Amino acid sequence: MSALFTIVLPVFLVVGFGYLVSWRGWFSERDADGLMRFAQNFAVPCLLFASMARLDIESEFRLSLLLPFYIGAFSSFALGWSGARYLFRRPLPDCVAIGFVCLFSNTVLMGVPITERAYGPAALSGNWAIIVLHSPMLYTFGITTMEFTRARGQDLSVGRVALRALSGVLRTPLVIGIACGVVMNLSMRAGLVMPAGFWAAVDMLVRAALPAALFGLGGILYRYRPEGDLATIAMCCVCALILHPAITYGLGRMAGLDVAGMRSAVVTASMAPGVNAYLFANIYGSAKRVAASTVLVATAASIFTIWMWLAILP
Repeated sequence: MSALFTIVLPVFLVVGFGYLVSWRGWFSERDADGLMRFAQNFAVPCLLFASMARLDIESEFRLSLLLPFYIGAFSSFALGWSGARYLFRRPLPDCVAIGFVCLFSNTVLMGVPITERAYGPAALSGNWAIIVLHSPMLYTFGITTMEFTRARGQDLSVGRVALRALSGVLRTPLVIGIACGVVMNLSMRAGLVMPAGFWAAVDMLVRAALPAALFGLGGILYRYRPEGDLATIAMCCVCALILHPAITYGLGRMAGLDVAGMRSAVVTASMAPGVNAYLFANIYGSAKRVAASTVLVATAASIFTIWMWLAILP
């Protein structure tokens, strides 16, 4: 029970405070959009840049860590897509958007602070190894799948669709931050030394990233009020909060994943879908209500499911 109050609840109180002040009208939609634009376009990419630059890439990129997480993620997508198609009879573009909601965990804004509070800053190496692939891989997969789905019956080449997906991914600030961090990491290994003032400035932005993003997330979530499609929303919540971490946990044990890796993989997998899952649905105009409602409901429900996974983990 103590983990609920000392680890999980403080993070959600920051989100809840952002939600409260937006609900009371003390923090406008424009304010929330501006704060999230700062966090997602500048502060969080700086956090990713700094983390990737300092990551011991050779020791942390392990198949025993990455495969359980990503097999769980893609299994969650497959079940979400299949349920939307065959159980709820949704159109194919809606199926892709719903599958993406089940696929895309909130690895940075929620996964990082929860892991850090539970196990300390040193426990984040596994998180960063997962995150460096997360947005580039899953965005590319989601956009490519949606573009192929929408292009059915049209005379579009595979190369053109893939190029459209890749160009969209490479323009996202989070991916740019990750890529710049990897380049910096390799440059520092080759002997590049950056002045202390540079890292001091980066670290100032890094310290602002998660509090600003969590508070802004609360303001954004206020707009996503659950309405209709309750069975589909429930399916998405089960896929994201139960299925994905359960597969990750099972495969991690089978692969002999160490305690630190298991913590990073399972805690990250247990996060609710982030706002980016709704933005993906909004871009394509598919299953927007399901995506928005799932982000809100799953974020609230994850207070208790995260607590459950923390209790299971060693």
